[in-house]
Amino acid sequence: MNAFPSIAKAAAACGAILALMGCAGIGKRLEPPRISLADIRVQQSSGLETAFMLQLRVINPNDVDLEVRAVSLDLEINGQPFASGAASNPVTVPAYGSNLVEVQTYSSVIRMLTSMIGILPSGEIAYRARGHLRIGGDALLPPSLPFDASGTFDFSEFAKAGK
Repeated sequence: MNAFPSIAKAAAACGAILALMGCAGIGKRLEPPRISLADIRVQQSSGLETAFMLQLRVINPNDVDLEVRAVSLDLEINGQPFASGAASNPVTVPAYGSNLVEVQTYSSVIRMLTSMIGILPSGEIAYRARGHLRIGGDALLPPSLPFDASGTFDFSEFAKAGK
């Protein structure tokens, strides 16, 4: 009996396993982008719902451009759900750079009132935006990058400027 075909089959099987293991490690590991709320504007208000346009500053800490295809997010104000939204306007965030991404969000009157309690005495609003950036381009990149951003705005300065 000839042992060569058995050795050849075993070598081919080992080669295939090693190739698959190598391919699994090829994909790039990306750091999550850093996100901050750059602007919020009222777009439209009806009886029970208000539409806001949010501008997110997306900072890319990676050595590859991020082709942002879509964004989905939930926004909290003062620890309470405030607005949710999604957008699919493509934006390129350059490697080690930043860009603005706009997201249309919606909030009910009840959610707005609940989250605004406590603003007037301190003049400060705490926000938290959580969601995902859907990215495209390179097949080796993950299709979605999560983000969780928080910060505060001090509106007492705006009130003084208006007087």
